Amino acid sequence: MSQGVSQLLQAALALPEEEQLQLVAALLAAVDERGLRPFDDSWLEEIQRRSAEYDSGSVQPIPWTEVKEGAR
Repeated sequence: MSQGVSQLLQAALALPEEEQLQLVAALLAAVDERGLRPFDDSWLEEIQRRSAEYDSGSVQPIPWTEVKEGAR
C-alpha cells in the first residue's frame, strides 16, 4: 500500500462509522460505474443479502475483535 493510500485509509478510519459506510458506498459506486467491480455478481448478491439482513435487524453483527480472536 502506498503512503498516500495509507494516509487516506487512516483519515477514513477516523471518520464516524456512518461516514465510513457512506465513503465505502461512494467508492464502490464509482468503481462500479467504470466497470471495475472488485468482485463478481455472485458476491454482490451475497453482500446485498447480508446488508439487508443487517438493516432489518435479523442478524447481530459480531465485533471485529471477537472475530479476529476466534480466528486465532
